[in-house]
Amino acid sequence: MKNEKRTSLFAETIQRIWANIGARAGLVLLGIIVLACIFAPLIAPYGLNEMDLSNMFKGPSAKHIFGTDGMGRDLFSRLLYGGRYSLALGICAAIAGSAIGTIIGSIAGYFGGKVETIIMRFMDIWSSLPSMLLCILISAVLGAGFFNTVLALSVGNVPIGVRLIRGQILSERSKEYLEAAESINCSKISIMFRHLLPNVISPIIVDATMGIGMTITMAAALSYIGLGVQPPTPEWGAMLADARTHILNYPYLIMFPGLFIALTVTAINLIGDGLRDAMDPKLRK
Repeated sequence: MKNEKRTSLFAETIQRIWANIGARAGLVLLGIIVLACIFAPLIAPYGLNEMDLSNMFKGPSAKHIFGTDGMGRDLFSRLLYGGRYSLALGICAAIAGSAIGTIIGSIAGYFGGKVETIIMRFMDIWSSLPSMLLCILISAVLGAGFFNTVLALSVGNVPIGVRLIRGQILSERSKEYLEAAESINCSKISIMFRHLLPNVISPIIVDATMGIGMTITMAAALSYIGLGVQPPTPEWGAMLADARTHILNYPYLIMFPGLFIALTVTAINLIGDGLRDAMDPKLRK
């Protein structure tokens, strides 16, 4: 019966997301971008690093719809391949940050007392640092690269998740089902992960979804200043960095990577807004 209720709730959430015009548009747009990037070897007209030195800095044309870069590489093809890195960075960093924040926030909210005080004071210090500055510091210490960038970006997302999940658990801690679980001597770990988290996970799912768009933007910024994924890896931010010296003479080299970032982040934000509304119990009939 419980499983049927959860299935029904999940189906209702999906229906509410799809009924939201903005979320539907975001899903379609993001789906097109993701599928195009996944199937880049089939869609891209040229190879990732295929060079044609006779066609350097050629503007958009029938042969190269987004033009070519300073090495004669097809920009459209590199954008499709580069989307794999940008999307992976955003998804991995957002999930990692939300997961760490969920665990720490659950401990603070459930155990309370000195444990909660210590954790939340540490989070106050952590969140007082601007996220971008923290990412820059970590990237500067660890060095550029995909996994170091994921680590730097995920660290910036942790305090938000901690505060969010702690607040949800505090509101649930006095509920009768928790008292029943404690009365039959369930372990605290079991109560946290089997009973509490399933009932408070909705906000963290929304937060993680919205966080993907933010981390994609921050990853592009890190790559742009030379602390993220480095050329010749075709991550969108790295492509922006590679093209910045040609912005006046060949603006399309900046325009198209920027457009892909903007469309992807917009799509994710639309989905996040729809997901938030769909999972809000106050909006359910």
